[in-house]
Amino acid sequence: MKVARFSKMGFILAAAGSAVGLGNIWKFPYIAGEYGGGAFVLVYLLTVLLIGFSIMIAEMLIGYLGRKDTVTSFEELAPTHKGRWKFAGFQSLAGLFIMIFYSVVIGWIFNYIVTSVTTLPSSVKEAETTFNAMLHTGFKTQLFYHTAAFIWITYVLTKGIKGGIEKMNFILMPALMVILGGMFIYATTLDTFHQAVEFMFYPDWSKINSTAFVVAVGHAFFTLSLGMGAIMTYSASMEKGSNLVKNAFWVVFLDTTIAIVAGLMLFTFLYQYGSGPAKGPGLVFISLPAAFYEMGVLGNIFAVLFFIALAFAGLTSSVSLVEPMVQYFIDRFGWSRLKASISMGTFFWFFGIFAILSNVDGYKEFLTWGSKSFFDWVDYVTAAIMLPLGGLAMAIFVGFAMDKSKVESIMRPQLKWAFDIWYFSLRYITPVAMFVVILSLMGII
Repeated sequence: MKVARFSKMGFILAAAGSAVGLGNIWKFPYIAGEYGGGAFVLVYLLTVLLIGFSIMIAEMLIGYLGRKDTVTSFEELAPTHKGRWKFAGFQSLAGLFIMIFYSVVIGWIFNYIVTSVTTLPSSVKEAETTFNAMLHTGFKTQLFYHTAAFIWITYVLTKGIKGGIEKMNFILMPALMVILGGMFIYATTLDTFHQAVEFMFYPDWSKINSTAFVVAVGHAFFTLSLGMGAIMTYSASMEKGSNLVKNAFWVVFLDTTIAIVAGLMLFTFLYQYGSGPAKGPGLVFISLPAAFYEMGVLGNIFAVLFFIALAFAGLTSSVSLVEPMVQYFIDRFGWSRLKASISMGTFFWFFGIFAILSNVDGYKEFLTWGSKSFFDWVDYVTAAIMLPLGGLAMAIFVGFAMDKSKVESIMRPQLKWAFDIWYFSLRYITPVAMFVVILSLMGII
């Protein structure tokens, strides 16, 4: 049976779609706002270049050579201790666990697309009241849109690499870039655009501390969709003879560019119509809708377009979060794609209900342990433990476990003089950085 492969452009768009998610348009702007803008952005860009890019090449290499699910790829490429290394492949569980709350957030976005057509909050206070009402009392609304996200994502997965994932990204990724590009062009015409540029690119080093550095490293890792087997699984369907370095460059470039464009656009609107950029996680769902209200009818149009773009980003990355486990059950247990897709979709849909209930009045006290709800615990465990461990495993595997001659035969012709720098970074710089991030996010240091 002929195995479906991505076309060259299809792979880049699919991998970029995996990387470009809610982390770029929702999370990046607000953490840049919290940590002072320019200084944080510079640290973030450096970590993307020095750490994220190295890990992405390594993850692509494992997938490209393994040609199977993540577990089998680690197992077959390990020269020794194959049984032990296969456990590194279970990093693909991270993506499935992330989907438990990620699908819920996409549901929020669907809801905001619908409500933005007619109704926008007239103030930040009203926006906060509206969002909290949805979060704490709107169980049926959240369940409806969470289910809609589950249906979309599962349907695309059942269609496979060519008919589902590649086709979706060929439509949604260009649409996402057109919407954000159009809104960005409008933002450049506003008087406050220069304030956004200053905030994003003129560093205030007094705002940078060890916490900000760790957050920058962690976010660079998260936003590139590394450590969860997504890029590895997509790379297994890459055409033979593909240039991994060029593909990784385009994915990193598109991902970072969209994050910067989104940040400049949002900060321009907030300076012009709202307040400041440091509004935390509520920036998109609370501060921004209130800013859109000040634009009048144009604000409704922009709000709908923005949340559509945000939904597109979420959906393209969601498919990549689930695909590694779908491929695992296909390769290891001979499941049909339909059975594997529906099973994995049902998993995140079912546990997503508990994520919703953990914020709903009357239920949240039963689904809260310590200071975190079930929703927050899933977010914390995946971001602070599973993703960094996945990245650490890949760096050590390619840097120490894999046969260096095999790595060098493929990567030196592509990296040329930079091969030794990349290999050194993968063996010594990246593991140390990831270990520090893990300890810091766990509150140990």
